[in-house]
Amino acid sequence: MTRPATTAWSVKGHIQELGGAFMFSREARAFGEGTGVPGFIGPYMKGRCGVLGDVDADVVTSAVGFFHPQAVREAWESVEMPAAQAAEGYLHACHEFGRRKLASFDGSERLSELLLAVVRHGDATGAPLFAGWRAMPLADDARALVMQLVHTLREFRGGLHFLAVRAAGLAPVQAVLIGGSPMFGARDQALLYGWPESELAEVTDEQRDRWQEAELVTDRLAQQAFSVLDKAESEELAALMAKAHAAALSR
Repeated sequence: MTRPATTAWSVKGHIQELGGAFMFSREARAFGEGTGVPGFIGPYMKGRCGVLGDVDADVVTSAVGFFHPQAVREAWESVEMPAAQAAEGYLHACHEFGRRKLASFDGSERLSELLLAVVRHGDATGAPLFAGWRAMPLADDARALVMQLVHTLREFRGGLHFLAVRAAGLAPVQAVLIGGSPMFGARDQALLYGWPESELAEVTDEQRDRWQEAELVTDRLAQQAFSVLDKAESEELAALMAKAHAAALSR
């Protein structure tokens, strides 16, 4: 199976890992402690999805996709903070993470320019969290803005990937078991997402093939946003993302 060498594909890993690191950062934990709700999942759900507004948990489930619906409801309703306030707090945490982790990265000004062009060009159809995060006010310093835009583009790909997975005929839990984060391991991630042990069946080779096809579809859909860049700008974006990733996540 040949994967086209698109810009969306070339920066996918760096965006996924840098955005994921923020969600488990000291800044995100501090936001969670401020909600008064212990643990990870409640503050995470309210902060990440607060851009949707004070909606019923079913609306949140339709946006996050890969989580068990009951887990979404319990997490969403556990935090009494208004959705807009939670989103603002999560955004502040994202900014602070960027300022801390990108302090040694000297390409933030240019990277933020390129990422902003991509974010503004993205078609938000089918990616409600991307639309919500794109509507948030922009940071006024480049390091914070880079992380805000990385988080926003992570939501872009996530929304499109959920569409591709469902179109491939895969259940959300199957997609998690196949493509789960190496940070946890697929099974542990499925449990974190609220799926009960009884639904964690072994995936088949045929399902893995369908997931790979969904990955290719996601790349094709995501490339729409990156098409605003010419070849030189695309190469520059990929190089700067690699440097930002190394600066933020190097030990």
